[in-house]
Amino acid sequence: MKTWDVLLTPEAESKIQDIDHADILVGIPSFNNANTIAHVVHAVTAGICKYFPNARAVLINSDGGSTDGTPQVVATAGVDFGVLLVSESQSPLQKIVTPYYGIPGKGSAFRTIFEVARRLKVKACAVVDSDLRSITPEWMDLLLSPIMREGFDYVAPYYLRHKYDGTITNSIAYPLTRALYGVSIRQPIGGEFGFSRSLAEQYLEKHVWESEVARFGIDIWMTTEAIASGAKVCQSFLGAKIHDPKDPAKDLSEMLLEVVGALFSLMEDHTSTWMTQNAAQTVPLFGFQYHVALEPVNVNVDRMIASFQQGVVDLASIWEKMLSPAVLKALTSLASLPSKTFRLPDELWARILFDTAIAFHRRSIVRDHLLKALTPLYLGRTASFVLETQGLTTTEAEERVENLCRIFEKEKPYLVQEWGRD
Repeated sequence: MKTWDVLLTPEAESKIQDIDHADILVGIPSFNNANTIAHVVHAVTAGICKYFPNARAVLINSDGGSTDGTPQVVATAGVDFGVLLVSESQSPLQKIVTPYYGIPGKGSAFRTIFEVARRLKVKACAVVDSDLRSITPEWMDLLLSPIMREGFDYVAPYYLRHKYDGTITNSIAYPLTRALYGVSIRQPIGGEFGFSRSLAEQYLEKHVWESEVARFGIDIWMTTEAIASGAKVCQSFLGAKIHDPKDPAKDLSEMLLEVVGALFSLMEDHTSTWMTQNAAQTVPLFGFQYHVALEPVNVNVDRMIASFQQGVVDLASIWEKMLSPAVLKALTSLASLPSKTFRLPDELWARILFDTAIAFHRRSIVRDHLLKALTPLYLGRTASFVLETQGLTTTEAEERVENLCRIFEKEKPYLVQEWGRD
């Protein structure tokens, strides 16, 4: 068995044989998304018919064992092309609805999508989340055309988001990815991507499918591997991404641990790439940019600061093993500040992440413990950002995020120096 062989159900195997080959594949991973996935299927179908009417196209739903009828919704979802003023394509959109095998999670669902893309020898592939409320047919054009018509290998999404939505992206994924690899991709964990078949085949060859990447670290892994491989990357403006926004103080679950763990593991895989990379390069951005009304995000600042302050007390022995003495001293002084004047400066946050990455690399403490100990620090940083920007527009707050990225780039020599000492 080749390294990229992936188990598929007999039904999926038969469907692939019947289809034989295709130009475009659109993947939708799902788990109990019956209430939202029909809208996503409608938008994908209309988009393919409108923008790629002569292409052989396939939609694959890679499902994680839904019990609410999600696969049935996908199988029966149709589109009234007359209402949409779209002529049904000469080659109707084919559907493959299949469960995936492997570790439960989005990454395993993507692996199945990559495998089907390989077997059907598609030219371009896109993946979109199953709970989107803001997807439109135009997203298909924006995610697939740069690959089909412009020779790009990877298309990352560019969204308009509320200033307090996507705080893990704003404070960790974007500034760290940009500083490390010198590529300014604004939404490296966005959820919607376009990619070529050759890149899908590269993904299949990687030995990560029994790791945490197979659960929920897949987005940042895909972006980083595309950059590190030298793939031709771009971004497409998709407008607003409307989903159920979460309070960063309440709904972290495992996302922070998974994203940061993947980021740090990828730093070890691609050390020779990021240690020699300098200033960030501009990435082409396609699509007509416009302003839209954004849904508000409610944030409990007091809860976040309380979590940070409790961390100073409870996690001192762990922080001593993962942070420099100067950083520890600064954090201790912050713990006594009243909420209204609490601030965790950009420079300090950059040093916290760099120190934590170095401790992860050196295995100074158990990695799971280290990542969990980062949580109150992240909450303190998020509370600080909210307090700094509460009187600013989303556009003005975005400039604060850009400034944070510049600080990460400025402080990167410290990371390079300390990383190389092990």
